[in-house]
Amino acid sequence: MVRANGIDLACDSFGDASAPPILLIAGLGTQMTRWTEKFCMALAAQGFRLIRFDNRDCGLSTHFSHAPAPDFQAMMAGTMPVAACTLDDMAADALGLLDAMGIERAHLVGRSMGGMIAQIMASSSPLRVLSLTSIMASSGNPGLPPPDSALMAMMMSPAPDPHCDQEGFVAHSLRFAQRLASPDLPFDDEAQRALILAELGRGRDLGGAARQMVAVAMDGDRRERLARITAPALVIHGTADPMFPLAHGQDTAAAIPHARFLPMEGMGHELPDLFQADVVKTIARMVRDVSYTGPLAAVSQPA
Repeated sequence: MVRANGIDLACDSFGDASAPPILLIAGLGTQMTRWTEKFCMALAAQGFRLIRFDNRDCGLSTHFSHAPAPDFQAMMAGTMPVAACTLDDMAADALGLLDAMGIERAHLVGRSMGGMIAQIMASSSPLRVLSLTSIMASSGNPGLPPPDSALMAMMMSPAPDPHCDQEGFVAHSLRFAQRLASPDLPFDDEAQRALILAELGRGRDLGGAARQMVAVAMDGDRRERLARITAPALVIHGTADPMFPLAHGQDTAAAIPHARFLPMEGMGHELPDLFQADVVKTIARMVRDVSYTGPLAAVSQPA
């Protein structure tokens, strides 16, 4: 546990403490364990220090359960609730974590909401960011295609309380995970079940995900901020993403000066084992170029 930005953040790390640091930022409602040990160890083996953490209102980090529960029906009708936090607050949390760990500058890798947080950090604190990798995130452009309607209906519907109906909660979470995944690729039911149960074991707050969702909804269009990013940037996006269709990744890359765009054919709104080796290889190549040569050298697509 680390004290950062006035709250407690749960974190761990992989690799040599003196190696170039990569901060992994998790997505909405997901714990740091979504950056699996296999993924972290593979990237650390490339010569980097990997740091992952639970965002506020998730996992073992500080929760804001005292805040009013968001009214999603009112949100759908156009009335925005008072936010318990903003994505800027969460970006400040991540910077505070780096401060607490004595890290002046780091490479950022964020997925989904974590990609948005990383975008904000790269825009607002350019001297702290060595490179940005935004995975399956969005620019917030309101003109982009909306998420899959069935997926949004699942997000807005209440899940069973895991404290009263664990099996019901797991079944609901599995259906949601399958909806996020590519329909054309195998779905590892047992691996997802194990991940869901592991998160329940670390602590689950359904209200925390709802409060994070409000922070995402209220952040709006980030394209002006993205245009100010000076760090080398890589945008990775699945061609079968039902949450943020491919245009979201394309728009993000177009808004960041000199960003490289890597579409992952067939990947949904997830990072399954099938794609992890290519993602690790591509991130490692960019981070190594930035760490040892200064400006970003050419980043080719993984073989």
